[in-house]
Amino acid sequence: MRIVAALGGNALLQRGENPDAAVQQHHVHDAARSLAELVLAGHELVITHGNGPQVGLLAAESESDPDLTVPYPLDVLGAQTQGMIGTLLARELVGRLPGHAVTALVTHTEVDPYDPAFKHPDKFIGGRLTDHQARMMELDRGWTTARDGDHLRRTVPSPLPKAITELAAVRVLLASGSVVIAAGGGGIPVTRNPDTGLMRGVEAVVDKDRTAALLAEQLDADALLILTDVTHVFTRFGAAHPGPLTTVTPDRLHQLDLPAGSMRPKAEAAADFAERTGHLAVIGPLDNALGALLGTTGTTVRALPVPVGRRPRVLPEGPSAYDPAAPHATV
Repeated sequence: MRIVAALGGNALLQRGENPDAAVQQHHVHDAARSLAELVLAGHELVITHGNGPQVGLLAAESESDPDLTVPYPLDVLGAQTQGMIGTLLARELVGRLPGHAVTALVTHTEVDPYDPAFKHPDKFIGGRLTDHQARMMELDRGWTTARDGDHLRRTVPSPLPKAITELAAVRVLLASGSVVIAAGGGGIPVTRNPDTGLMRGVEAVVDKDRTAALLAEQLDADALLILTDVTHVFTRFGAAHPGPLTTVTPDRLHQLDLPAGSMRPKAEAAADFAERTGHLAVIGPLDNALGALLGTTGTTVRALPVPVGRRPRVLPEGPSAYDPAAPHATV
């Protein structure tokens, strides 16, 4: 099978952790073990990853650097995170996959310069901010911030991906037998002049799950794995009795009320891929990628085939969608 696996940026640097290199290397070590199992099982693998915590850290450092007349733009900082996370993943995978080539590819993602996301920044980057820090950043640097759980974080525009510039190179690398790390952080966001073809970086961070879904579709992948720090998608998340979903249709997944800054884009990307291609999408734990592929963990997303002459099944709504007494609910 050809698999695109998307790693969450928070899975490589978890909430509240110190952003030291050693901390991220530890998480990459664990992620590489899980990803290597897919390759050792005989599958082709393309890896993409988030960069929210990492690009936020670099942005804060750039903002406070006294040697800079202006901070580095987000597209350049995104390229830096591709190199940083890409080399950590590549070194770990090479050690676990003797005889396999591993290539980290600098990748650009084209976006629409008129995407409404530029007027409504809602993508979280960076670490937690106190109310005072957030107010100071908004006044001094023009940041926008929003509440992520109990804390405030910086938000930036997250336009939809339209095309992946290096798609042909990814195909060539896969055909040569390489494991490919591509489109990290959702890809370096660029716009392209329709007359000259020239690319220009933009101040944004593309959502890595949506880019992963686009990449998987354009590569004719058999499966999209969205790997994160939770085992399943949950209904009634945060309630006393959340319901873990083991199997769900794209329509039902779109209907769930999920957190906008975390699970919702994952769910929408998985649902869109399964709906458009008819292939498998899974949202599951980073430490068990092979289990997610095999269906022993995670939330499997499959489109229901509609028999000729029959109407599609209507899924239940609200609390009746799962049995809270059951260990796992299937929707």
